[in-house]
Amino acid sequence: MEYKIGDKIEMKKVHPCGSKEWEITRIGVDFKFKCLGCEHIITVERPKALKMIKRKI
Repeated sequence: MEYKIGDKIEMKKVHPCGSKEWEITRIGVDFKFKCLGCEHIITVERPKALKMIKRKI
């Protein structure tokens, strides 16, 4: 599936704040995600990030 910056996605696991919804803020070798519940930002390497994503919202 193709992802673009600004896409809202749902992760397989729940973030500690209780939200499963994230926004993609960077795409490249790494993906950068911003939690839509608490605004926490994480950077994950591409192969792991693609496994973590459940669906596009």
